[in-house]
Amino acid sequence: QVQLVESGGGLVQAGGSLRLSCSTSGRTFSMYSMAWFRQAPGKERSFVAAIARNNSSARYTDSVKGRFTISRGNAKNPVYLQMSSLKPEDTAVYYCAASPYEDMTRLANKNWYTYWGQGTQVTVSS
Repeated sequence: QVQLVESGGGLVQAGGSLRLSCSTSGRTFSMYSMAWFRQAPGKERSFVAAIARNNSSARYTDSVKGRFTISRGNAKNPVYLQMSSLKPEDTAVYYCAASPYEDMTRLANKNWYTYWGQGTQVTVSS
């Protein structure tokens, strides 16, 4: 069974940093584009960042540009999210996801993703 497992979440003060990791078992994701989404209480799951399967491009939601960096890793840890200058509004459960597509228009839409992790909680205190 294919699994994506997020780690690295936690409680941090505003202005702090966290690095989220996504690990996998059962298959490799080198031929998949990878992304991070987040879901705050009472809100829908929303796009944070994506990186194309050929590593040629990345896309970020406007609210995290300049603060978050998505990067590809190795076969066992296919994607990371480095988060800096965290704000209370970044508080959410963060999910990694894998998509067979590579165009950034689709990658900003959660409906184009095939595999999802269970999420890791990120809480930013003011």
